[in-house]
Amino acid sequence: MAKSQWSFRTATEISAALAARQVSAVELAQDAIGRIERHDPRINAICVRDFERALDAARAADAALARGETRPLLGIPLTVKESFNVAGLPTTWGIPAQKDFRPPEDALAISRVKDAGGVILGKTNVPLGLGDWQSYNDIYGTTNNPYDLSRTPGGSSGGSSAALAAGYGPLSLGSDIGGSLRVPAFHCGVYAHKPTFALAPARGNTPSPFPALPLDRDMAVIGPMARSALDLSLLLDVIAGPDPLEAGTAYKLVLPPPRHSELKNFRVLLIDTDPVMPTSAVVWAAIDRLAAGLGKAGVRIERQSPLLPDFAASSRLFMRMLLSFVAVGFLPEVYAGAKAAAANLPADDISLAAERLRGIALSHRDWVMADGARGHLRAQWRALFKTFDAVICPVMPTPAYPHDHSEEQETRRINIDGKDYSYPDQLAWPGIATLPGLPATAIPIGLSPEGLPVGVQILGPWLEDRTPLKLAELIEREFGGFVPPPAFDD
Repeated sequence: MAKSQWSFRTATEISAALAARQVSAVELAQDAIGRIERHDPRINAICVRDFERALDAARAADAALARGETRPLLGIPLTVKESFNVAGLPTTWGIPAQKDFRPPEDALAISRVKDAGGVILGKTNVPLGLGDWQSYNDIYGTTNNPYDLSRTPGGSSGGSSAALAAGYGPLSLGSDIGGSLRVPAFHCGVYAHKPTFALAPARGNTPSPFPALPLDRDMAVIGPMARSALDLSLLLDVIAGPDPLEAGTAYKLVLPPPRHSELKNFRVLLIDTDPVMPTSAVVWAAIDRLAAGLGKAGVRIERQSPLLPDFAASSRLFMRMLLSFVAVGFLPEVYAGAKAAAANLPADDISLAAERLRGIALSHRDWVMADGARGHLRAQWRALFKTFDAVICPVMPTPAYPHDHSEEQETRRINIDGKDYSYPDQLAWPGIATLPGLPATAIPIGLSPEGLPVGVQILGPWLEDRTPLKLAELIEREFGGFVPPPAFDD
């Protein structure tokens, strides 16, 4: 069965075609299901299929379209990360002990997607506890990168990025704290948006046995993934807005418009590498090509600024605060061992690994002090964005690397142009936006000589999500974007 003309179309294009009766929602769902059945035995992106209910939803969408109804996602097929509760389907987070858990109701974001007319095809694979930039677990197995099956698709929304690249619908829903939206987008050549912190409520994107109630998951967000920049806004507008179960829901959230609508008016600070976590020659060369193109298009590009917060200092702070949050889920004996190890650290050891260890053992007093430092960091970024509209920087230091399922991530290594670096230190680049809670849009900017995707992230000001999203759209329009993986472009 050959691909249809709709297999790699954007959600925006599909929505227009549905409205014009050029295609039906059932045809779109059947096409995506056919691609999953044909290709996913090799990729393993879809860990939970929900085809029967998807076809029912597609038929209901066609009936609604026939009645003249208009909804943002009406009839559009999409996938969602396994971590989101979908009533009746497993939500495991890749944790074997949770393999039989089936939530009785949808996550808030899922309800909003369904209310907007979205047709959910199934759930996408994740790493154990969402804690890796690879996507494998003992329940569902390993997800492979469609551009090279021997390599990671990224994580923890790796199943979603692989599904998008393979043509399993134009949209997916993921989450991010350590780059879990942006990293898989980078590795699979698609788009993702990490919203401003708390812009899109995450109720129902929590592991069992935590109840599906509002929960302050420090720095963690949910967000959209797509094959085009414009589609990110389409899904973001559906999932954003206050949770009705939380205080402060009387207001209606209105994001400010983008600062500019033309490339030539943007002021951009561009960073291609840093000693904290150097980028490979392939990555910084791609960033340099983008910089040259933007310059020719009239963008005001600067390569350094004293306004940029100290990357080394903010990376150390991010490691401490992130691991303080993550360590809540550690087994008691693991936590006790980490505390003992942290107590024995030399005071002058300020490596990122040492900061992660200190974070595990962080007292509440120390966390409050760290949070104060984060407040100062946010003030620095606010000052920077008075001079610049966006910051473009790496997402990860190298294109997708071979699968590495060794259990202890602290002992893994990432090879950058012949030199090994600590695998978890890669957190520094995603952390540049995560720690201050800034919006960040991940976009593809080309392929490596090996045919692997390369991309960047565009950081914007607090609550000005539409600015990096608009810049992403303009870059895609001017220079191109997603390129289907050759092995699955059929």
